[in-house]
Amino acid sequence: MTTTHIDRTSISTARRRKSPSALPLIAGGIGLLALVVRLALRQRGFDLFGDEALYVAMGRSVISGGFPHWYYNGQFFLHGPAFFYLEAAWAHLVGNQPSEMAWVYQMRTLNVLFAAGTAVCVVVLVAQASTPIAGIAAGLIFAIEPFAIRQNDRVLLETSMMFWIVAGYLVLSTVSRRDVRPRQWLMAVAAGVLFGCALLTKDEAALLTLLPVLVATLLDWGPRRAVMALTACVALCVYGFYVTVVAINGQFANFWQQKTAGIQRMIGLIQVSGFHSSAGGHLHSRLIGEASSFLTTYAVLALAVPACIIVLRRGEGLARILGLFYCAAAVTLAYGVAKGTLEEQELYLLVVPSVMLVPLACSLLFRTRFLRATRRSRAHLALRTAVGALLFLTLAMNCLTCVQWYSAPDVAYARLLQYLSSHVPAGAAIATMNNDGQSEYGLAHIYREGVWETTAALAKNHARFIVIEWGLLQDGYSTMSPAAARLLIHDDRILFSAGGRSNGEVVLYEIRGPIQAR
Repeated sequence: MTTTHIDRTSISTARRRKSPSALPLIAGGIGLLALVVRLALRQRGFDLFGDEALYVAMGRSVISGGFPHWYYNGQFFLHGPAFFYLEAAWAHLVGNQPSEMAWVYQMRTLNVLFAAGTAVCVVVLVAQASTPIAGIAAGLIFAIEPFAIRQNDRVLLETSMMFWIVAGYLVLSTVSRRDVRPRQWLMAVAAGVLFGCALLTKDEAALLTLLPVLVATLLDWGPRRAVMALTACVALCVYGFYVTVVAINGQFANFWQQKTAGIQRMIGLIQVSGFHSSAGGHLHSRLIGEASSFLTTYAVLALAVPACIIVLRRGEGLARILGLFYCAAAVTLAYGVAKGTLEEQELYLLVVPSVMLVPLACSLLFRTRFLRATRRSRAHLALRTAVGALLFLTLAMNCLTCVQWYSAPDVAYARLLQYLSSHVPAGAAIATMNNDGQSEYGLAHIYREGVWETTAALAKNHARFIVIEWGLLQDGYSTMSPAAARLLIHDDRILFSAGGRSNGEVVLYEIRGPIQAR
């Protein structure tokens, strides 16, 4: 019995030793694929998203140092500053840009680099948890996953946050349960630093890092408990250092006010954005409307549920930790659907662990006694063929979606900004119909922009132009209904109009005649 056990272990070790020579090259190739696909769609695939201009402006606000700033609301502490400082460093590296959209595209490139790094981490992490084939499958799915591509091609916080999280789990996976060498403690510290960077990017990263680590520590899964506790403590210390710097600079009261408001938003006590807000649209209609692009995403998310059960029951240390990672993301998103502030980009938090879990679960199933006993049977061959065909079909559909996005550019708002810079003088008052009452679309530092939804507000602010994104109004993403918008514009002259997937028809109106006379 002992001899048999040793032989099997040695065989498994031999197989694992064969993979490292080729796996890094394959992981790098998949990362390059993710990079190329996202770079190709960076300027053509997705129109300007509201928060992009806001986050780009905050990155520019720290180029000369200091804390990030809103457009006009003072210092920004709602989220951590990590991504904004990275934006400033990236701007120093590649230089200033001539226009608002050029700044956005530049920062999209930064996120694309994070996405490529995430793809590499996904391949290696899943390979270490199961087999190289499973890691390669997970990496390929992520590289051309439509929802991940759209998320990575926008200047939002989730892309860089997820990179720090996955990189942290990858470093933590190198910590052996039995090895007590100093290197293992250094790896635990490094994983804690990476988790800390995720926390400094967006606070909800704590749910995806500290919570799974805590549960794994209690269940004694993965590395030794002392190592896991060290990782969590280091992550908290990294975040605590930032809070200390804020306090030293006399900004703790402002920090605390914004953080408590952010927590209230996260748990749903305040609903100013997202699907549960008064102007948040309808989640089910959004899911149905985007099914043609994200059908494979929905399929992966559905398969991840039974995959998680398989991984938690049949997996070992690292596989189970990835299962806990998925569970934490699923609970976070489920709460957002039920009561919290649910925004479409939050789905990315579940997509990445799902992409890892499905191939991992398939690998574990193929290693069960029954399937190993029937390895040479027709049933086993048929099952392997079916899984391979399903993977091929998924990749083919995703490639088709990317080609369709590339062949039909979604640049309506980008074209509007070009038109404004050429035809509307700087400082002009422009009314917009954004859903949360904030200036978001990169006009505030050039024009006097505001959400003025009545004739009285237009007259008071001397507005001469109105920008309306009709698609967003029709989907319920504005406090103004399409009927009210049509009454507001009356017989105003259309100066510019362009359509796209993201924002529908984007129209610039010039107000005719005295506003008070309407």
